[in-house]
Amino acid sequence: MEFVRNFEFCPFFRYFYGARETRLDRPDTNSCSLNLYCLRHFPRSAFRSPFWSSASRARGRRVVGRKNSSDADEEGTPTLAVPVAEMPREIITIQVGQCGNQIGMEFWKQLCLEHADDQHYIPRALLMDLEPRVINGIQNSEYRNLYNHENIFVSDHGGGAGNNWASGYHQGEQVVDDIMDMVDREADGSDSLEGFVLCHSIAGGTGSGMGSYLLETLNDRYSKKLVQTYSVFPNQMETSDVVVQPYNSLLTLKRLTLNADCVVVLDNTALNRIAVERLHLTNPTFAQTNSLVSTVMSASTTTLRYPGYMNNDLVGLLASLIPTPRCHFLMTGYTPLTVERQVNMIRKTTVLDVMRRLLQTKNIMVSSYARTKEASQAKYISILNIIQGDVDPTQVHESLQRIRERKLVNFIEWGPASIQVSGLMLANHTSIRHLFSKCLGQYEKLRKKQAFLDNYRKFPMFADNDLSEFDESREIIESLVDEYKACESPDYIKWGMEVKHIPKMLPI
Repeated sequence: MEFVRNFEFCPFFRYFYGARETRLDRPDTNSCSLNLYCLRHFPRSAFRSPFWSSASRARGRRVVGRKNSSDADEEGTPTLAVPVAEMPREIITIQVGQCGNQIGMEFWKQLCLEHADDQHYIPRALLMDLEPRVINGIQNSEYRNLYNHENIFVSDHGGGAGNNWASGYHQGEQVVDDIMDMVDREADGSDSLEGFVLCHSIAGGTGSGMGSYLLETLNDRYSKKLVQTYSVFPNQMETSDVVVQPYNSLLTLKRLTLNADCVVVLDNTALNRIAVERLHLTNPTFAQTNSLVSTVMSASTTTLRYPGYMNNDLVGLLASLIPTPRCHFLMTGYTPLTVERQVNMIRKTTVLDVMRRLLQTKNIMVSSYARTKEASQAKYISILNIIQGDVDPTQVHESLQRIRERKLVNFIEWGPASIQVSGLMLANHTSIRHLFSKCLGQYEKLRKKQAFLDNYRKFPMFADNDLSEFDESREIIESLVDEYKACESPDYIKWGMEVKHIPKMLPI
């Protein structure tokens, strides 16, 4: 069997044309099993992925993926033509702030391992921050040549946002032209742009404030493109170094509700719990929790990078999970989880084992899941399980049937049970409202004391003691909590007709 390099089929990367075509004589030892599985079962033309991109240095023009049959590598193997109609649509990744750039870097490391990087491909990624420390670290690392340096933005003053949402939002307004020039340039280099993936935190200053302004701008300028985010929620079980964290979280949640099509929630509380309880790490570091995040991000994009018979594009992936516009916050589960020292351990697992573990609380990366008094009332709106490995589809269907017979999954009554098998679990579950309620509770504690509000009054949005932005954000998040609560009722459809706030609709 011949194993081929499949970077040119990845929607997250682009390729520098003019470099010698290469072929792998054997699979990279770091490649995931799904890589080998897909290469055995699908033609090469099925693997152009939207995360990687190609450009011509030798000829000074953009390459759209189609090459002449006469173009052969040095070993005489012809390069297969890829019809434009079969190509997945491109996805641009945007990393904002310290947290966003750190988890983004771990994501690209994971993709490089899976795709056996030959250093001819660069991510369709934009890196931006208001202070240079994290980006300088990336540029001085062994991955310094991975990114397109024209797609890196660091504020001239380099002072950061001081963990203040208002400061990050205000500075975002000032530098938006430079940032959108980068976005437009990368979008113009795409043949059929499908959307954007934003990596950020909701608790700090840059990822929350500047990320919020960027969400609004993308929604306005690219209104017909999908916007998905990987949003890191703060650890709410411990005292935070950022005292205004509740304010930042509330203001960001408003933008995530109104300006994003899908939000994958990455809860630091749950990530730390999993690292301690499941991986037996006494004091997990940011690098170790970021590794968990990169595992989830990589697995959740598997169907986009290795197309199969369903969910080959972002809109198809999201349409199966999000039946209503505002209930678009997804929780994740993954099994088995390992750390670097456990990679070589052999575990015997079956499809049923994997699918059952994905439903267990200890493998869910949101802290509110099944840990409240109302847990028995919480229900799944939809589930997407992505099973990786050399698996017979009949095993998956048999396991799914057993789960249904044993009633391990409690679905909403007003919609069909949407379990699609293509493990990672992406789930839309009503218990996620408790996470939002915690954010509201922490906000109310600070607001009653009028604490730290002077930090926000210094900026135009809150000038003249105008705090209406806080009030409006609180109302929207309260409405979001109410809607997820209403989803548990069979009469939800009637309730939905009374909703006043209609956000950006998910294009189908």
